[in-house]
Amino acid sequence: MRILIVEDEPKTGAYLQQGLNESGYLADLAVNGQDGLHLALEQDYALIVLDVMLPVVDGWTVLRRLREQRSTPVLFLTARDDVADRVQGFDLGADDYLVKPFAFAELLARIKALLRRGPVRTLDLIQVADLEIDVLRRRVTRAGSRVELTPKEFALLHLLAQRPGEVLSRTLIASQVWDMNFDSDTNVVDVAVRRLRAKIDDPWSAKLVHTVRGMGYVLEARP
Repeated sequence: MRILIVEDEPKTGAYLQQGLNESGYLADLAVNGQDGLHLALEQDYALIVLDVMLPVVDGWTVLRRLREQRSTPVLFLTARDDVADRVQGFDLGADDYLVKPFAFAELLARIKALLRRGPVRTLDLIQVADLEIDVLRRRVTRAGSRVELTPKEFALLHLLAQRPGEVLSRTLIASQVWDMNFDSDTNVVDVAVRRLRAKIDDPWSAKLVHTVRGMGYVLEARP
């Protein structure tokens, strides 16, 4: 499998390329966002490892333009560790986010997990039944009516909508929306889902957010 690394720090780029090659992958290296985007659009890669702070074109822009044409899995590998940065990465269509400094063994494990799972289809406009999510404008409507969401509510809805019909565990939701390890004594996920339901489900007879007992939550239209 061929993997693209977009990394401007020479030592890190060389380390990643050598490590992935030795792990059985064919790794290409781009040292700026413009070259990385060109390669990502011209070649068929199984996965892209992408930095955020890149010369010429930054990683946010690379991913935004990539998602207009391709659904190649993207793993952000960056020193930017703010929760807002992680949320922005996932909102733009990243499949995973790993903060530097990192252990190569963990990076390799995440890459293998993404390749097993396959790409999560990310669109600028996501529709589930009469619910529409405009990802770029962060605008949500249901049956044509505007629904106002907080940033966290939008991140939660977007996460669920990226995988319609797939049950997402509370642990996964907590890690990707709040960047926290799920504690069974903490009901932050349940409270957030309840608030989201009040806005996108309660005013309508057909419910879209469903609880799967003992497993988590799923967004889907049911008969």
